[in-house]
Amino acid sequence: MTAMPSSFFSFSSFFSFSSLPSIGLLFCFLLSFFLLLHHFVTRILTTFSYSNNSYGPKMHPVVGCFVSFYQNRRRLLDWYTSLLAESPTMTIVVSRIGACRTVVTADPANVEYILKSNFSNYPKGRPFTELLGDFLGSGIFNADGELWLSQRKLASHEFTTRSLKDFAVVAVAAETADRLVPVLTSARLAGRVVDMQDLLKRFAFDTISRIALGVDPGFLSASLPASELADAFETASAICAGRGSAPISLIWKVKRFLRIGSEKRLHEAINLIRESITRIVRLRRAQEEEGGVAGDGTDLLSRLISAGHREEVIRDMAISFVVAGRDTTSAALTWFFYMMTCHPEAEAAVVEEMRRVTKGKERLDYHALKEMKVLEACLCETMRLYPPVAWDSKYAVADDVLPDGTWIRGGDRVTYFPYGMGRMERLWGEKWMRFDYKRWLTAEGEVARVSPFKFAVFQAGPRVCLGKEMAFVQMKYIAAAVVGKFRLRPAAGEGGPAPVFVPQLTAHMAGGLRVAVEEREVESLKSTLL
Repeated sequence: MTAMPSSFFSFSSFFSFSSLPSIGLLFCFLLSFFLLLHHFVTRILTTFSYSNNSYGPKMHPVVGCFVSFYQNRRRLLDWYTSLLAESPTMTIVVSRIGACRTVVTADPANVEYILKSNFSNYPKGRPFTELLGDFLGSGIFNADGELWLSQRKLASHEFTTRSLKDFAVVAVAAETADRLVPVLTSARLAGRVVDMQDLLKRFAFDTISRIALGVDPGFLSASLPASELADAFETASAICAGRGSAPISLIWKVKRFLRIGSEKRLHEAINLIRESITRIVRLRRAQEEEGGVAGDGTDLLSRLISAGHREEVIRDMAISFVVAGRDTTSAALTWFFYMMTCHPEAEAAVVEEMRRVTKGKERLDYHALKEMKVLEACLCETMRLYPPVAWDSKYAVADDVLPDGTWIRGGDRVTYFPYGMGRMERLWGEKWMRFDYKRWLTAEGEVARVSPFKFAVFQAGPRVCLGKEMAFVQMKYIAAAVVGKFRLRPAAGEGGPAPVFVPQLTAHMAGGLRVAVEEREVESLKSTLL
């Protein structure tokens, strides 16, 4: 028998079943190469035709601003802010290899145009929904068009019902009195340092779980237990945020295809979240079919089930609301308490207001919270400098021109930038860097009404945050309860290094907010307000 050539064996062994992983990697490499080649050619032909009237980082042929973007990848917020401050239009164009052309703006006129005047041309868009689709599914914060509109109408109806608002206040009051205050009291008596950011995240997870799902995970119980579900939400949020800021988006897509590294962890976290929420939905449905009421009828999930919506719709909406309520208020409050430690005059003004508003009252009620104008001003000033959502992006459907003259082409990513907007001298004056709650108060002591397109923390236009009022009630209740009873002081002492603001889906403070807890001695302020 004639011997087969050795080259045949090497060729056949390459395509043997044992080498299938190598074939998969080769395929991914070739696919990536041709996609990048197509991207290069497209960018060369189109990028510079749109750059004549724009400002931003220095551009280079083919790679765009990739080098400077990579150098500043760990400080994108401050880099973008400095570029916006230098731009005469407060708008910049960031175009780099591996990502779509991005327009970033801090101009309120542009923000109004994007979020309201030409709303239909700036949806979330497929690139955005691709980033979060695995996590949020078809939930309201990841939906566009008719799907978004139908969910918006449903959610708007539920959020305007008096019973849900009352239930939210009850949930916040119970979590404050039964868990947060006892944990802080225990830390004070033991002389133990606590991480306020961690406590506030636990608080938010407990309350949003009760409001949205009708379940109490007890994440802020005295022992500060671990929670697989809370950890899964944390993991999914962080990895999805990492997708959005990746220098080259193709990298995470290949990792997702191969299900390796961070994308494998994301897949596992999402499965745990969906399975957990689905179990709760099915249990509630079973209760209803047996002739009872789904839960106690006051939480959002019970209302969605009673309205007869599909399981997948209910699950995705529930996940979206947990994501929205889990970290936004805790992020704002973490920075609020930090700012109070840095500005004792503002803290004293909040305490004095509480003395006046709560005099003669035995409990904190909705009316008392509405009267706390200085507290609201301090919260607004905190969110001006440290917004819970640092930036938000839309994708242009068709070519357009922004009010400041910046050209937009269909498929561009268009980002408005609350973090940078809060640091623009042209918007807030030469003392923008100073924490000054009085900028939010009128001469009559009322809270000044600033344009939502200048202070875009809660979005604006058709997508304005439905939970804005509920968020302020929750933040004011917690802040009043804590500031009224305790003095928080940085564990590292006065004059320590400033904490680092880290943007994810919602921002957080790197390393947490570690504080020592002291009792506040206020003669006329009742600790029984809780």
